[in-house]
Amino acid sequence: MAKQSDIDIARAFDKASDTDRARVLVDRIWPRGISKADLGHDDWLKDIAPTTELRKWFNHDPDKWGEFRNRYLHELAGNTDAVDRCLAWCRAGPVTFLFAAKDREHNHAVVLRDYLKQRLTGDTT
Repeated sequence: MAKQSDIDIARAFDKASDTDRARVLVDRIWPRGISKADLGHDDWLKDIAPTTELRKWFNHDPDKWGEFRNRYLHELAGNTDAVDRCLAWCRAGPVTFLFAAKDREHNHAVVLRDYLKQRLTGDTT
């Protein structure tokens, strides 16, 4: 089982580190300007991303961050298949979830990482 600290997030545009971590894209839309070969990813879990409606509503507005976080957590709670797939990656070993947003502090990958860390706390599987 992966430790909580074994979940990182990074922009899809960042250079991959030399560690042997799994790299999983967690955006619904493929990042512009990056080929699938160049991303160097192990999986693309587009269904874990916020719904298109929520993403468009948020529009990366930091003033909406608290409400976005709450709405996305609600979506995650009802998205068991995609959450289980993310948890499987986390349990297999260190993982980095990739996102395309420019804002490193106000994006869905931050919420997802924190949510999964909480789910893994006390995990006995």
